[in-house]
Amino acid sequence: MRVLVIHAEYFRYEVRERAIEDAEIAPTTRGEFSNVVVVFTTVEEGDGKAVNNLVAKAVEDLTNIYSKVKASAIVLYPYAHLSPRLAGPEEAINVLNHLERGLAEKNIKVYRSPFGWYKAFEIKCYGHPLSELSREYRGEEIARQSTTTRRYLIITPDGGIYSPEEYVFKPGEEDLKILTEKEVFKKELPGGKSRIFDVCRKFGFEWEPMSDSGHMRYEPHATAMIEAVKEYSWMVAKSLGIPVVRVMGTNMFNLKYRPIKEHADLFGDRLYEVESEGSKLVMRYAACHQQFAMIKDWVISYKELPLGVFEIADSYRFEQKGELVLCFRLRKFYMPDLHILLRDLNEGKNFSFKVQEKILDEMRKLGREYIAIYNVTEDFFETNRDYVVELVRRMGRPALITLYPSGVYYWVINIEYNVIDDLKRPREVATFQIDVGNSARFNIRYVDEAGIEKYPVIIHTALIGSIERYIYAVLDKAVQDESSGKTPNLPTWLAPIQVRIIPISGEFLNFAAEVLNLLLSNGIRADLDNRDLTLAKKIREAGIEWIPYVVVIGEREFKTRTLNVRIRSSNIQRVMTINDLLEVLSKDLEGYPRVDSMLPPYLTMRPTLHYLKELSE
Repeated sequence: MRVLVIHAEYFRYEVRERAIEDAEIAPTTRGEFSNVVVVFTTVEEGDGKAVNNLVAKAVEDLTNIYSKVKASAIVLYPYAHLSPRLAGPEEAINVLNHLERGLAEKNIKVYRSPFGWYKAFEIKCYGHPLSELSREYRGEEIARQSTTTRRYLIITPDGGIYSPEEYVFKPGEEDLKILTEKEVFKKELPGGKSRIFDVCRKFGFEWEPMSDSGHMRYEPHATAMIEAVKEYSWMVAKSLGIPVVRVMGTNMFNLKYRPIKEHADLFGDRLYEVESEGSKLVMRYAACHQQFAMIKDWVISYKELPLGVFEIADSYRFEQKGELVLCFRLRKFYMPDLHILLRDLNEGKNFSFKVQEKILDEMRKLGREYIAIYNVTEDFFETNRDYVVELVRRMGRPALITLYPSGVYYWVINIEYNVIDDLKRPREVATFQIDVGNSARFNIRYVDEAGIEKYPVIIHTALIGSIERYIYAVLDKAVQDESSGKTPNLPTWLAPIQVRIIPISGEFLNFAAEVLNLLLSNGIRADLDNRDLTLAKKIREAGIEWIPYVVVIGEREFKTRTLNVRIRSSNIQRVMTINDLLEVLSKDLEGYPRVDSMLPPYLTMRPTLHYLKELSE
């Protein structure tokens, strides 16, 4: 906060016209004073984060000036011309109100002209040494969210409840031990560089060097994978067996609106904030803001509940540089957020069993198992202990329980589902939480059987996790398979190129093109390697790209109209007809989306992709 302090023989102002839309209501349109300290005040961006500390400094200093010059009063005059870093209207008014109250508590007569108006003023300065002063006040910034105390338990599927200190880890519980050592005992985890980062780059997942830290770019292979997972996340959301509405929206929300500000404060300090036309906006960190802003305008009946609302939200979190992890911990990512509206907490608890089952099943399809952290508020745990135990029982593995003070967050339970990666580090992927606060905060209502409006309970979930974290889990599984001597693979539905056709020479190109067109017409991401390279080099490069099916066409295949197919997952070769191959692919792709390739089908039509060129050299 910056101020210009004038000890004035007289000071007069008159309100003329509104300067901003969010101007304060002006209680008076003019003021006239004599022998006053006029404090021309500019509130700067961020002053509200440490308002108490900042105002205490300002009050002490201004009180001292007021006493020395023996003024009759202090006039606080909002003044936007002392800094280019202006706070938004809500923040500025909040700081001015704090300052006014702080001075009044010192038994000083305080007046304040209204914020957000153009005003005419006259002033006559006394001209003594203390009559013109400038000041800058800085508060010590604090996080939006204070550190909360927590305690830990371990619950087993048979209902046993233990402290982490007393729990004896059994064979097969290495994942739980790793998670507990990190979360509870803050043990430093093993370092090293995982091969997954090379695999990410192999498929064109890279940091964007011309952006802020933590922002990625997606080359053609990566783009195909991202689009496939986006569509799959929508399919998974619809598979819960309830009506689901899909929406889209903006990624910037104004902190002047109370629900947005309160939700941001509860989220914490990992926020991107931007300024626009005098307002401070927050870049959304999930789909909550947009979906809740829409849902509050809907007319919803109990007959439509449970009701899902889905959006793939581009989300922003200001992660620390040292915590950024390619494909996993990012500052900008895609979140397939599903919010499920339910009548009450009891219905929310019952439906959460289905949500958890879906989350666990999706990771098991990848050949992996989750280990979970159940974040629960103290009061909810005390009254719903059997429910928490039932969640753990249905998961079939012991879980770490973190107990939080009641009322700290908008949720009563928030479950983080982790995999243990190649470096033996827990990595959170999917999540769900039961929200009991935001429907009232955003005024989301439904009408019950008696025609009474009620606030629903809301389940927040990312059933497969963020798009990038899901892909991280897939690639990390491949890396772990490779470390154990297996051939690393991608699921066929997720492979950027699903089939590559390699004619041995140009005389078989027409037949190869016929096969290509048939595959493309069936929604298969196929391409044709018509480059003037050796067969061995073409096959090796297909292997580098982990292409599930490589079709080699030579004279025998041309004459018999068959295909020599190399299958990556089994490391075998089979002779197939084109219909045989289509049948195998159809089985692989059952229940998964078919997304177009992001590259021209003929390799001679493509630019040289640097991320593949580096691997092939």
